[in-house]
Amino acid sequence: MNELLMGNEAIAAGALAAGVSLVAGYPGTPSTEVLETVAKRKPDGVYVEWSVNEKAAMEVAAGAAYAGARSLVTMKQVGLNVASDPLMCVNYIGIKGGMVVFVADDPGPISSQTEQDTRHFGQYAKIPVFDASSPEEAFEMIQEAFDFRKSMGRL
Repeated sequence: MNELLMGNEAIAAGALAAGVSLVAGYPGTPSTEVLETVAKRKPDGVYVEWSVNEKAAMEVAAGAAYAGARSLVTMKQVGLNVASDPLMCVNYIGIKGGMVVFVADDPGPISSQTEQDTRHFGQYAKIPVFDASSPEEAFEMIQEAFDFRKSMGRL
């Protein structure tokens, strides 16, 4: 079945197709639609929460991934500044499940206070960065992101 989806909706649908168990985030345009779409579509067994801030959302997602669940955390670019402390630690501690950090940058900025390129955080934290160019690519790429460690020969 084909659907016409916006990019954030495609991210949400791709995460569900990848078997995500937990999605946490803090509301902030342009990332809000990811968590909203998961909440609307969520099958049994998927936990969704609006966290009190981005740092708490990152920690909730990391906790689920430490326990073996696939988790997704969502925020906009300014929120990654708030969540940078746990982001810089999660890679060194390691996880059992897959964890994807979805950050919606806002070039312009159109709906945010500032403009920043959060792809640089990937270099700082030594984590891979996936950057889709279309909704279809976003749907596929989020699934690849969850499977990235397996493709590298690690569990």
